[in-house]
Amino acid sequence: MLGSSIQCRHSINRQVWGTVLKPVKVGICGLGTVGSGSVNILLNNAEEITRRVGRSIVVEQVGARRDNPECDLTGINITRDIFDVVNNPEIDIVLELIGGTSIAKELVLTAIENGKHVVTANKALIAEHGNEIFARAEEKGVMVAFEAAVAGGIPIIKSIREGLSANKIEWLAGIINGTGNFIMTEMSEKGRDFSDVLAEAQELGYAEADPTFDVEGIDAAHKLTILASIAFGIPLQFEKTYTEGISQITSEDVSFAHELGYAIKHLGIARRTQNGIELRVHPTLISYKQLLANVNGVMNAVMVKGDAVGPTLTYGAGAGALPTGSSVIADVVDVARTLTADPTNRVPHLAFQEGSLATTTILPVEEIESGFFLNMRIQDRAGVLANITQILSENGISIESVIQRERNGGDLVPLVVMTHTVKEQNMNAAITAIEELPDVAGKIQRIRVEHLA
Repeated sequence: MLGSSIQCRHSINRQVWGTVLKPVKVGICGLGTVGSGSVNILLNNAEEITRRVGRSIVVEQVGARRDNPECDLTGINITRDIFDVVNNPEIDIVLELIGGTSIAKELVLTAIENGKHVVTANKALIAEHGNEIFARAEEKGVMVAFEAAVAGGIPIIKSIREGLSANKIEWLAGIINGTGNFIMTEMSEKGRDFSDVLAEAQELGYAEADPTFDVEGIDAAHKLTILASIAFGIPLQFEKTYTEGISQITSEDVSFAHELGYAIKHLGIARRTQNGIELRVHPTLISYKQLLANVNGVMNAVMVKGDAVGPTLTYGAGAGALPTGSSVIADVVDVARTLTADPTNRVPHLAFQEGSLATTTILPVEEIESGFFLNMRIQDRAGVLANITQILSENGISIESVIQRERNGGDLVPLVVMTHTVKEQNMNAAITAIEELPDVAGKIQRIRVEHLA
């Protein structure tokens, strides 16, 4: 099967309207998980891809520090210097799959300067440097495609940018980091502690040795930045995305949330409001009645609410060689289809035409409204709950539900309070005042609540 695909790769040219089109030549930089998956898809599905594009797509050159036994590079030019690829005059499309931001940015800008189109799976590169990269690509008349940068194999960027282009997007919310979702799922289903599940995630290869990007929300914030820009037609503004991780979530928090009918998920949320745009990543309580609450394991899902279509849900594998490679090669197909098109008629990088991006304010987290789940330790004495309730009331906060446990050894008992929607700055003031009460011990665990209405 692989042999026939390789033969197909080298030999098929599609004749369209009597004209034989030359093969599209691809150069791949990086041969890790995504790079090897992309090569294998191009080889194994060569005939199907050719039928879709109208001409064959061939791997002209691969730049990688070492070979990957997961893919067959027989007959393909291999270099250890990735800049050989972007400087190769034979290559039409460069696949940047090395990760990171410094070398990757130089590589992509060099490719653009050389008049080559770029496909990347690099969310950090796009979120942090996309504005500069897209501006340079516009000047040179080339495309930069990045579907694989968000949610692996899920075509969420195309869905928002093209499939929902008739809509004014009201909000989006997503589970866009598989590592975090695996951890929260294990804590919920098996009552395990965060540190225990994280160790297993590292053993399984779901989490890196340094898991900071995943568990502290940085990876999800990169992805949310990209989705929000496409949804609302605003410049990429990663530095304004509020980011909070899951490392402080306890099994007790998960248990109390479950008792109240909620799951805790690590969500990326972007919402258009009258005052500006919310852009935030944090642990979130969502009702089990919501579809997102039931997305488990390493899977990803994104809900998008358009004014015309209503809420939509896209679900699938958020990582892995073939799922992410699927998005990479889908971008290659899109670019190959429009190689001869007038650049002014191509789909804009951030969905809205160049020059029409809005300067809408990104709201600071203090201005955002949500419900809250508060978990605290209090002295088991008369009047303590009344004092807490009074402080909440003075800050304009109403209570939705309360869980108070009886004393089980010791003087302290857990108290959980679920509030209605309130502005974050009001909650900050209330928490500060409650923590100063002599009958409240330590810090209050605060988790936001979303109803996705």
